[in-house]
Amino acid sequence: MEVTAEALARFFEVVLPHLNEVQRRVVAGATAEMFGRGGKTAVATASGMSRNTVIKAQSEVEAGIEPSSRLRAVGGGDKPLSDKQPGLLEALDELVHPETRGNPMSLLRWTSKSSTKLADELAGQGYDVSSRTVLRLLHQLGYSLQANAKVTEGRQHPDRDAQFRYLNDQAGRFSTDDQPVISVDTKKKELIGDYANGGAEWAPAGEPDRVQVHDFADRALGEFAKAIPYGIYDVTNDEGWVSVGDVADTAEFAVEAIRRWWYAMGRDRFPAAARLLVTADAGGSNGYRVRAWKFHLAALAAETGLDITVCHYPPGTSKWNRIEHRMFSFITMNWRGRPLTSLRTIIELISATTTSAGLSVQAAHDPNWYPKGVKITDAELAALPLAPHDFHGEWNYTINAHSIPA
Repeated sequence: MEVTAEALARFFEVVLPHLNEVQRRVVAGATAEMFGRGGKTAVATASGMSRNTVIKAQSEVEAGIEPSSRLRAVGGGDKPLSDKQPGLLEALDELVHPETRGNPMSLLRWTSKSSTKLADELAGQGYDVSSRTVLRLLHQLGYSLQANAKVTEGRQHPDRDAQFRYLNDQAGRFSTDDQPVISVDTKKKELIGDYANGGAEWAPAGEPDRVQVHDFADRALGEFAKAIPYGIYDVTNDEGWVSVGDVADTAEFAVEAIRRWWYAMGRDRFPAAARLLVTADAGGSNGYRVRAWKFHLAALAAETGLDITVCHYPPGTSKWNRIEHRMFSFITMNWRGRPLTSLRTIIELISATTTSAGLSVQAAHDPNWYPKGVKITDAELAALPLAPHDFHGEWNYTINAHSIPA
């Protein structure tokens, strides 16, 4: 039976919309092969496909095309824009880098510049790129867009950005030498008991956890009504340790948490370590003005034989601390919607915190008693082997373990 051009066109009109790219080529190639001489031209005319595509389709059919889930051959499709325009990624990174904010570890960066503005600036340099492509390239470079955050307490320190760069440089040197780099901080104190916890979790319909309508601490428990989680985040291994206390957030408690991390995790991860870099906020129990923090760190250095270098984030920048957005945020998400009824519950929920990127966390209760208001005298402070760095020695200093008298 002779097939008319109209019938062939109707066939492709009905069939092609239901086929993917590979299937269209198979049908077109097989049809052209069936018609023989003049078939490629007839199929191209009836289907609306280019004659070159039909020629390629018939060749694939004759060669015995293999079934595959791929629509295109390996290497098919357009080249990445960064390959078609050499230097594009470097130019974008150079534009963003001077405006980089936040994490000084250089493993996660974010920018306050808009993608439209960046696209315009790249266009001024001769690159052809859209704002949507800029967003994709920024993610490829490790940037993300962040909303405004509380990052200042009064006026910003003039050396704020310089301190970020200095801290980043120190972290890079330690990491290159396979020396441990940790980020430390105290997480928000949590009420222990059947109190409401923000967020929600999946549960049988109509069976929510019943909690109290208020969040006043239980007077019967006194100061033990709150849990105090102090965290250590290992930047290199994406691992964390949390000591959960119930007495007070003191410098001694903070250093004890570092000690527990070292013996439980750190020394196994860094068996050849001779130095330790601690990045910490400017205030709180690990603040740069806290004498007890330096005093107890010196004792830890003498005990472990580690020279301990501390670099503090500039005042007013505590939310940029790496532990905040790489560990604490995931702990909070893990226990959302669940009342923290006991210390055991808190520790189990912290220890169960993981991420798809590989974060793992260990936690334990610290039952020790840490008195408040312990004073370190001028003489005790002067006896510490504390070596301030040339750049902002109040923020950056090293405690030499081998200079501490026995």
